[in-house]
Amino acid sequence: MNRLEENYDIAVVGAGHAGCEAALAAARLGMNTILFTVSVDSIALMPCNPNIGGSSKGHLVREVDALGGEMGKNIDKTFIQSKMLNKSKGPAVHSLRAQADKQKYSSCMRRTLEDTEGLTIRQAEVTELLVEDQTVKGIKTFSGAVYHCKAVVLCTGTYLNARCIYGDVSNYTGPNGLQAATHLTDSLKKCGIEMYRFKTGTPARIDGRTVDFSKMEEQLGDEKIVPFSFSTNPEDIQIDQVSCWLTYTNEKTHDIIRKNLDRSPLFSGMIEGTGPRYCPSIEDKVVKFSDKNRHQVFIEPEGLYTNEMYVGGMSSSLPEDVQYEMYHSVAGLEHAKIVRNAYAIEYDCINPRQLKHSLEFNKIKGLFSGGQFNGSSGYEEAAAQGLIAGINAAMQIKGKEPLVLDRSEAYIGVLIDDLVTKETKEPYRMMTSRAEYRLLLRQDNADLRLRKKGYEVGLIGEEDYQKLLLKEKQIEEEIKRVERTGIGACAKVQKILEEKNSTLLKSSTTLGELIRRPELSYEDLESVDEKRPPLPQDVREQVNINIKYSGYLKRQKKQVEQFKKMESKRIPENLDYDQVKSLRIEAVQKLKLYRPENIGQASRISGVSPADISVLLVYLQGHMGEKNEK
Repeated sequence: MNRLEENYDIAVVGAGHAGCEAALAAARLGMNTILFTVSVDSIALMPCNPNIGGSSKGHLVREVDALGGEMGKNIDKTFIQSKMLNKSKGPAVHSLRAQADKQKYSSCMRRTLEDTEGLTIRQAEVTELLVEDQTVKGIKTFSGAVYHCKAVVLCTGTYLNARCIYGDVSNYTGPNGLQAATHLTDSLKKCGIEMYRFKTGTPARIDGRTVDFSKMEEQLGDEKIVPFSFSTNPEDIQIDQVSCWLTYTNEKTHDIIRKNLDRSPLFSGMIEGTGPRYCPSIEDKVVKFSDKNRHQVFIEPEGLYTNEMYVGGMSSSLPEDVQYEMYHSVAGLEHAKIVRNAYAIEYDCINPRQLKHSLEFNKIKGLFSGGQFNGSSGYEEAAAQGLIAGINAAMQIKGKEPLVLDRSEAYIGVLIDDLVTKETKEPYRMMTSRAEYRLLLRQDNADLRLRKKGYEVGLIGEEDYQKLLLKEKQIEEEIKRVERTGIGACAKVQKILEEKNSTLLKSSTTLGELIRRPELSYEDLESVDEKRPPLPQDVREQVNINIKYSGYLKRQKKQVEQFKKMESKRIPENLDYDQVKSLRIEAVQKLKLYRPENIGQASRISGVSPADISVLLVYLQGHMGEKNEK
């Protein structure tokens, strides 16, 4: 029997946010790449919320951009509202969030993929992984076509054996009614890959013409829009923005939900998969937070092309009739017409413990994975993993070391380390609180942290790299100048201090000391800083942050030094933990299971105590010699 056979360097399975970044990275690094999708109309699809970024997620988008990824550039081209969150708090938790025009976001990303040299898009369902001697050799599609390749990146999202559920309705489709992928799971299991069953959900979409906005609070975008991408000129994106709206559930809403819990597949046992704790359905919220008499509901436009609006905060899998009653009880939604029902979606994914930090499978050479397939949730988490997986698939083929980011370098490092080191029993969501060094890992300095790595990998061009070096030089020189610039108690200075409710000067000081005062900033002192050079806004921002928080930053850098020491203490791959006396039984079991690469990673494994780490350190020192210190 004749069949189609083709050869590629890298095959990427799935064209969601992870798949797009993986395919672009691989192709841009010179790999002949093919990207498979069940539907070309679902490329970069946003099946849930119509936004990119948000708390901690904005950090990920900036990091993806700094490394040479596409998500930041794409949302800058397609947003309809932009807002910096947490502005009243410190810079460590500032996070950019933008409402997207869903259709434009998808079509823009598709065009970028189509215009990328060395990248082929193919609409087909991948059904089988071809593996020989624990090495990936290619994939097979539903039609029987075989695609030979040197590496495969799995980015299947929520499509594997997917089923959408509301009430007693169960529909075996992917998100938005798209075709599910029903065959690949069996092939993965035959390869010895451990699978999980997770679930997530999405709220209803309603007709914006039927919403009474007069009963809601208007949510405006920022007056001065800040771009996601470091390559985007801020002046090019100052657009007229679309409003979002805030309303609330009430006791009537909660009563409707409580009365119908027995009809909810979440509570009836119809849904097997584990859902995300940090993005609960409205049913979950009402049950788990019974003391609250209302919950926030955000009404967000899906785009300029449609009247559809997203009902954020009210995802549900309740029956259709209950959904109507429930949504209509919310202020402003009394007469809302539902365009698409809310639903829960169940899907197959992997236990990410099976992955290395490079996102390659431990036991199958050349097989990488990223996104929700790895047990995470969210577009931004997916894009970050897809980028790393795509880069490392290319690095392996090139015979180069993989790009691995640690917890002190990037939120991406925290995300991947958490996935491969900690037990994942539910869809993982990035949060600022997961990052131990978040004062150093701010979204504003992602380029300073990671642009060089993107350049070394080959995804950042020479021009952008030279801009980075100039920025670093400008920041360094300006900080030195400001710290050395003396300032006296003249009338002009005292007037500024008085206006800012700051203690007046009794003697001379430096500009740096004044900036460190909580009520003052670098910008506030411009009029009394006569020798200040003209500098770009992003440089001025870094100068202010670095001076104002210098004490805290120094302290955190010392913590990072200690962290690096632990990460540098390597553990031999073949270490027999049974020979390490005084290790607790649970620790031995967990260490055998995870096979940590270093002491730092070992210390983060659940079930391994500080006492176990001390025992391990003593053993390595005594039995393995000095080489493990290197």
